[in-house]
Amino acid sequence: MICTVLQNRNADEIWEALDNCEMAEIRLDKCRLSLSEIEDIFSTDVPLVATCRIGGEVTPQVAERRLLKAVEAGARFVDVEIEAPKEMSKRVRQCARENGAVFIRSYHDFKGTDSAEGLKAIVDKCRYHGAEMVKIVTTATCAEDCEKVLSLYDEYEPYGLIAFCMGEEGRQSRMDCLTKGAPYTYAAYSEAEAAAPGQWVADDMFEALYGDFEFIDARDVRMPASKSYAQRAIIAAALAQGTSHLYHYSSCGDSDAALEVARQMGAKVTLEGDTVTIEGIAAGDAKLPLDTLHVVESGLLTRLMIPLVAQLSEGPVTLTGEKTLAKRSLDGVPEMMAAFGAKVESLSDEPGCTVPLRIEGPLSNGRVEVSGKYGSQLVSGLLMALPFAARNTTVAVKDPKSIPYMYITVEVLKKFGVKTANDMLGGQDFFASQGDWSLCTEIDFKVRGGQRLRAADLDLEGDWSAAANFLVAGAVFGRVEIEGLDTTSLQADLSVMDILMDAGASLSQEEGENGTIVAQRAPLSAFRVDATNCPDLFPIISVLAAFCQGENHIAGISRLAHKESDRGTAILDMLHQMGVEAGIMEDELVVVGESLPQRILNGRLLKGGDYTSRHDHRMVMALKVASLGADGPINIDDEECVCKSFPDFIEMFEQL
Repeated sequence: MICTVLQNRNADEIWEALDNCEMAEIRLDKCRLSLSEIEDIFSTDVPLVATCRIGGEVTPQVAERRLLKAVEAGARFVDVEIEAPKEMSKRVRQCARENGAVFIRSYHDFKGTDSAEGLKAIVDKCRYHGAEMVKIVTTATCAEDCEKVLSLYDEYEPYGLIAFCMGEEGRQSRMDCLTKGAPYTYAAYSEAEAAAPGQWVADDMFEALYGDFEFIDARDVRMPASKSYAQRAIIAAALAQGTSHLYHYSSCGDSDAALEVARQMGAKVTLEGDTVTIEGIAAGDAKLPLDTLHVVESGLLTRLMIPLVAQLSEGPVTLTGEKTLAKRSLDGVPEMMAAFGAKVESLSDEPGCTVPLRIEGPLSNGRVEVSGKYGSQLVSGLLMALPFAARNTTVAVKDPKSIPYMYITVEVLKKFGVKTANDMLGGQDFFASQGDWSLCTEIDFKVRGGQRLRAADLDLEGDWSAAANFLVAGAVFGRVEIEGLDTTSLQADLSVMDILMDAGASLSQEEGENGTIVAQRAPLSAFRVDATNCPDLFPIISVLAAFCQGENHIAGISRLAHKESDRGTAILDMLHQMGVEAGIMEDELVVVGESLPQRILNGRLLKGGDYTSRHDHRMVMALKVASLGADGPINIDDEECVCKSFPDFIEMFEQL
């Protein structure tokens, strides 16, 4: 990215300039700013570097106050020269760590360029003194000086290094450092404001770097309702006594299938605008006279309904489905249901356990241990079914996966008047982490029998699974403002916010926990994440990883074998076809990423062409986002499958 140096300006002049900057360095030693103005400016969404050189009237104490104020207000980077006093540097570094800013130690040589070994020694010194990023700027008198400086990228992780030369001989090195993987380079706002010899003007550099590349700038992008919440709430409302209202409903294949299942069970369902009204059947007072139940193509709905029909139906029920569901193996379902005394038999000619299924109950009670390795969905179905049992039950889930989705079920049940309790267990690491779900080894859900669901009115949350695609698009390719999301949600895919922040993206939220969320371009670096509990994020964060400089590690890929496609294989094939270096090591997807400027300058944009979605809605969304960084159109064989979760996605995406 291009960091525009802003100096000799007052606050109003800085605000005016920021409208034309990808990112900016605010020279606090040269700008006329009060501490309150510094606080205001550094709260912007534009990624900012706080710099305050010591000298003249700017004492170390003055520089420290200004830098600390900038970092506390939201500076993305803070630059302290290597000559700065040791104690001052330590305090600024500590403040940077506490506030999530990247701490830069910088070295400038205005007279010449040291030897290659001397330059490496300077980098090592900066790193020894706590630098997360090192800035090395020397004066070039010949091409060899530039070669020495740029050779540092062969010795150190590129994202942690900004190295180029001043002077006319060094002019091109300011651009060439981006080809090596530098997170950003520096440019002047105008020719008259050049901070050093050979510095480009930002507009000229932007044109030379990006050419006709198109960035996105999208406002008022509203997310559909979460189908994870909607499907659970629809089934709960159908089973409840009384009339429920579900607000902000968004039609999609899976949620519409849940409405149809509610009707098949006997509930009265009406839809007016985005409000669903459901008159429930007061389940539990009598057995349901069901012979068959059709769940269309929804894997979640299938696993929710298996325990429910086993518990509530007066006899065996045949559960049917269609399209990709007919080929998706329901591994572990017969074994888990057998642990509760129920029988599930596959009637399909497909290998493994697939629909249609013959289900026969009821569920037995007591303490029952089940493996969590097959995911959360059947556990969620058990949690919805067991309140109707005559006696209490404890479901002990060993090695749980997709934990947040189990707690969505608990939350929905609570809204419909059903009480449950739970204990999360784990080793010393789990307790030391104060409840890190990835370290949990068992959850004991305690469900009191003899309960009945009561009607409820509730707002359906916006869908973080859908939002992840737009947030990544904004973080890599421009700016996106998203409406309709709750940052206190239990949805597992809220984790995309943590992933983006770990990668260095610029994220902000306006006006509280339900306010507009803004994702904007910033220098992105490699990240590590365990996506075991949020497997639906895998396709889109693999695309994100392709643009995060360095080696990205995404754990939990074994969870993807039985999604709408063999999603792990689909993602790897997609990345390879795009020209991205990637592989699978044990349970991790490893993706070698390059920044967007690095890909543009080196001619390594993602490869366009004909791609298959494998009839998987998540793959369609990821491919569409990837197309923003491709060297030609990406043609997808089946885009219609996106209707399963987000029918308006293609239209909304094209408006970006």
